[in-house]
Amino acid sequence: MKKIVVALGGNALQEAGKPATAEAQLEVVEKTAEHIADIIGEGYEVVVAHGNGPQVGRLVLQNEYANDITPAMPFDVCGAMSQGMIGYHIQQGLSKVLRHRGSKAQVATVVTQVVVDQNDPKFQNPSKPIGPFYKEDEARAIAAEKGYVMKEDAGRGWRRVVASPVPVEIVELDAVKCLVDNGFVVVSVGGGGIPVIRKENGDLEGTAAVIDKDLASEKLAEDLNADALVILTAVEKVSINYNKPDQKDLSTLTVAEAKQYMAEGHFAPGSMLPKIEAAVKFVESKPGRRSIITSLDKAVEALEGKAGTTIA
Repeated sequence: MKKIVVALGGNALQEAGKPATAEAQLEVVEKTAEHIADIIGEGYEVVVAHGNGPQVGRLVLQNEYANDITPAMPFDVCGAMSQGMIGYHIQQGLSKVLRHRGSKAQVATVVTQVVVDQNDPKFQNPSKPIGPFYKEDEARAIAAEKGYVMKEDAGRGWRRVVASPVPVEIVELDAVKCLVDNGFVVVSVGGGGIPVIRKENGDLEGTAAVIDKDLASEKLAEDLNADALVILTAVEKVSINYNKPDQKDLSTLTVAEAKQYMAEGHFAPGSMLPKIEAAVKFVESKPGRRSIITSLDKAVEALEGKAGTTIA
């Protein structure tokens, strides 16, 4: 049985224009679960990873606005909360779909810590915006009081920014392996994982950061010795000259081509670029591995080479 890591994008967890309620999220997740169940039905051993951008942002908002009533939780704790919440919805939605299809497969979420290097240069230049918008005077007061780094965000106001360091180690990897080896569909490294640093004495300590979920998914796929990394997003294929008259959709990409297109600036940072970087890194990690970038509804076809973009 071939093992694959499926990285879900935000559109798989929340539908544009729909209310950001738990009920609405579960409804979207159940639709997503149908596609994941299709993949499982094709005989693949599936491990699920996912983003958490909108969800963790709302948790930070709730904490900030309720600070006069109850102490706000630090950002790494909000990340853990979002992992549990989204994992619960995926467990419930996917278990329901699998049961209705006659499958006895069980779904389990592992609240996953991911070690980052405290000397990662990205800590010196935090750039990932999180939480609410503030006026400049409010932002400067918060920075002085709490030591946060606050930056102006595209004319919309000031926001807190945190680092986005590279994932180094998945702490609960052995637990994930144990569950996978015993037939579970595992949800792991949600939101890129809870960022932690390993102190000199070996203890782990949470840190305010956001690990890119595609890079964390790639790390998970490598460590699990997966056959393929499947990154699901809002578009069916990777394109160059995106949204231009000469846009070209790509069915296949070599590593060399992908690196060339990255160097030429075809892929937007924070959007397609980290997906390409993760896909290339996984393919380069061991001969015979492949990465696929496609939309949720084309996942099975893409695994058969009939849709999406395959990097090999």
